[in-house]
Amino acid sequence: MESTQAARKFVTGKLLATREGTIALGVGAAVLAGIVMLVYISQYRRSLDEGAAPVSVLVARSLIESGTSGDVVGQKEQFQVQSTPKDHVKVGAISDPALLRGHYAVTDIYPGEQITAADFAGVTGSAVGTQLVDRERAVAVPVDVPHGLIGTVQAGDHVDMLVSFAGAGSGAVIKTLLQDVYVLQPSVAGGGGGLGSQGTTSNMIVRVRPADAARIAFAADNGKVWVVLRPRSGGKSAPASTVTSSTILGSR
Repeated sequence: MESTQAARKFVTGKLLATREGTIALGVGAAVLAGIVMLVYISQYRRSLDEGAAPVSVLVARSLIESGTSGDVVGQKEQFQVQSTPKDHVKVGAISDPALLRGHYAVTDIYPGEQITAADFAGVTGSAVGTQLVDRERAVAVPVDVPHGLIGTVQAGDHVDMLVSFAGAGSGAVIKTLLQDVYVLQPSVAGGGGGLGSQGTTSNMIVRVRPADAARIAFAADNGKVWVVLRPRSGGKSAPASTVTSSTILGSR
């Protein structure tokens, strides 16, 4: 009888010990699973926060046609800086407008699209053509040192142009030809000739409208073009003027 009770106590104790162990293991596993879950949730939230963090990128404001230079894009303000969630930023997206300089678009970029490095390529050879859009034209203006401010006018400057026609007596005249003309390439001392070139003239390349290109060509073929440098910024145009010997002699 005593041996039977002892056996029962042994079995009951062992079973109790097994249940306690099982519960302990279960509690430990639950705690461990909770810790793993907390770590996962924390990392997931961090990744969401990083993905949602805004990043500044350049976005096209208007259509940027293939072949347009980055300089023109900047001058015409064809882009805007926009804050975009990090996980929505395109690969190679550009955030610094300075990176567009000296490059030209190799594909059409539509309004609202992010501007990427793959959209632009470096300029090789002459960059004049990449600085023209729509109805803009480049024309060479033959000038000499005194008439063309050779060595003074630089690319990117704005100039006014006068034209003088020689004539006997009161037939000579100088008048305003164009104002606020953008210089693509300055004339260089010792250069060759161009439209109506004579002697040691050098070509200054400017950006104008087609009708103005024809006016410059006529003035260069039949008269002498004077270049007048404008302020780098804030320059204002004045009323066009015509000067003859009569207007000078008659002025006080």
